[in-house]
Amino acid sequence: MRWCPSSALHLLRTVRLRSCPRRGRNTLPLWIREIWAYMRLLVQSFYFNSLTDSDVVFDSFFEPLFYTVDYVTRWFGSLFVWLVVILVSSILVICYVILLPMVFKTYPTEWIAWHICYGHWNLVMIVFHYYKAITTSPGYPPTEKNDSPFVSVCKRCIVPKPARTHHCGICNRCILKMDHHCPWLNNCVGHLNHRYFFSFCVALTLGCVYCSISGRDLFLDAYNAIETIKHLDVVKPGVPVTGMGVLIGLLPPGQTNYQTPAPPYTFKDKMIHKSIIYMWVLTSTVAVALGALTTWHAVLITRGETSIERHINSRENKRLAKRGRVYRNPFNYGRLNNWKNFLGVEKRSHWLTRVLLPSGHTPPGDGLTWEVFPVKKDLIPV
Repeated sequence: MRWCPSSALHLLRTVRLRSCPRRGRNTLPLWIREIWAYMRLLVQSFYFNSLTDSDVVFDSFFEPLFYTVDYVTRWFGSLFVWLVVILVSSILVICYVILLPMVFKTYPTEWIAWHICYGHWNLVMIVFHYYKAITTSPGYPPTEKNDSPFVSVCKRCIVPKPARTHHCGICNRCILKMDHHCPWLNNCVGHLNHRYFFSFCVALTLGCVYCSISGRDLFLDAYNAIETIKHLDVVKPGVPVTGMGVLIGLLPPGQTNYQTPAPPYTFKDKMIHKSIIYMWVLTSTVAVALGALTTWHAVLITRGETSIERHINSRENKRLAKRGRVYRNPFNYGRLNNWKNFLGVEKRSHWLTRVLLPSGHTPPGDGLTWEVFPVKKDLIPV
């Protein structure tokens, strides 16, 4: 065993103490000396003992880069949240100001009732789950001494880590059943708010698909109207106006323009058309991107694993496959049981009250202990 300090913190303090007698003669700013001491610590960490492996070298070498990314993500977290609020609010303004009056004028009563009921249910689900996802703590392991079982010790927090717990460099603390840190929530996705995050993704995807399908014809009309106006300053004399010319209000059907100029294409008309195009493009893009993310998380939930555990399980599966053995996820309770456990469904009525309607119930368990390799039966009764 080579020379080894008690801890990295002790080494950093030692480097600083050695430079204390020379501070009077050193003209470099304090922040430069601290960075230099930190870089020396990183270099020394490459060979501080005989247990050093490739993972230690990789972590030490890229530590400044990881720290910078974590710091930038932490700083921009609030901006991402406000961006989500602004984008969703802009779609709501277009729906209430432009689309809803059009629905009342042109749609039959049954379709008006459908759009109002579904649209407002979807809106409530989006707002409720997003608010809960950003305000609910993901769950943290206790820092004081307790009797809870743990599987390792966090090398950064220097506290015991229960099963399925991982350290978040952005939040700078350990998270129970950590899935990932979401910048759009400015919060970690963990044991206590994982369901809120997934339900928000599902609700927002459904809302974007709904707006994209419902507004497709309006988008095509608005796009064609703007393209027609770009190439048509006035209607050519003697040419009958039909089709899109009638739609955008240039002339009545069949009327020709000999001396009368076309009615002006007002600023209000232009903004209405551009707003419809903006809504359709934004909702269609988000529906595809967020739909793919939601589908991936649904697959992970079905398998009984998180995003982090997916990488860990894949690595373990490859490692055991080389030895001719098969790896089993110890937290996979079966497809249906995984969903029941994740959604907190304990009886049939909960599929309505806890899944299809907003619910603030907590997930089963405390996130500290987990049943491993359970018997194949319904863990949660239906």
